[in-house]
Amino acid sequence: MKRRRPDWARLSEERLLARRIAGLGLSIRGTHVERAVKRLRSELESRGLRLRPHFWVALEWFSPDGVPGIAVPFYLLHPRLRALQQRTAGEVEGGNARELMRILRHEAGHAIDNAYRLRRRAGWRVTFGPASRRYAGSYLPRPGSRRYVQHLGGWYAQSHPAEDFAETFAVWLAPGSGWRRHYADWPPALRKLLYVDGLMRELRGRAPAVRSRHVVEPARESKLTLRRYYGRFAARRRGPSAPRIDAALRRLFAPAGNSRRRGDAVRLLREELPRLRSRVARQLDVSEYLVGEVVNRMIVRSRVLGLQLRGSRRDARARLAGLVATEVARSMRQCGPRQSL
Repeated sequence: MKRRRPDWARLSEERLLARRIAGLGLSIRGTHVERAVKRLRSELESRGLRLRPHFWVALEWFSPDGVPGIAVPFYLLHPRLRALQQRTAGEVEGGNARELMRILRHEAGHAIDNAYRLRRRAGWRVTFGPASRRYAGSYLPRPGSRRYVQHLGGWYAQSHPAEDFAETFAVWLAPGSGWRRHYADWPPALRKLLYVDGLMRELRGRAPAVRSRHVVEPARESKLTLRRYYGRFAARRRGPSAPRIDAALRRLFAPAGNSRRRGDAVRLLREELPRLRSRVARQLDVSEYLVGEVVNRMIVRSRVLGLQLRGSRRDARARLAGLVATEVARSMRQCGPRQSL
């Protein structure tokens, strides 16, 4: 049966932004997300796992502590909202079929952790670390580490023990992942995968200990308008905090008056922006949008501080790439106690 087109789908962007998220009337049923959910449940069933996580519409991806369920962001449920999310936030998490399944498998890892209280096991804590460890506001990953699997972008497994488990579970669950072969030369990561493999074999056919169908912060109860929701992304555009980025830029460039070539720092950053955006995004596996916002912040601060080149342009370019990568890594995916992405 064909779904009715919502009354807000043809509104101008200005009028759409004035609508409350609660009033959008969004549902997973009948969407491409529902098809992905069915696929996830089929994958779990094929492994003999009786977990059947429940799903609801929320403002973002997350699986709450103690609840074997998964919240799906509202913007995935209509093309108009996906386009608005892309234009305003710079990316749509789960915006294509492949990434959607990746995230669902990751969140299923949190759900099965909650359903069977896995983090309480001594073996779990020895393998991944204590889940009670505090989530950091941000994390600085080590791209060369072979202690963690690579599933979602940004080396997300390195952010917290709970995320390490969820990422490892997602790699284990994905059909045809070939994890034994792929991680054969990564002994620490392979040990985690083997632990998960043994643990899931133990859980085959067992009913979950926790069966709560609790729904946390559903979109239908949100009083936010789309304008207020997207207002937070405007704050993110300001990028790294001024004190830290100013100190980093002063180490790279010379202060005003110390060079005859006034303004060269801004000029160099503008010239290097396209290359840095592509190179650092590829290096850190993040969106070019995020890299561009960090470099644009550097341009603003360099202009305010009147910074100039210190030494040759060649040396400055080489050091600049490292600085941008460091600041982008600091600004990467935020970790929260709800295990949101």
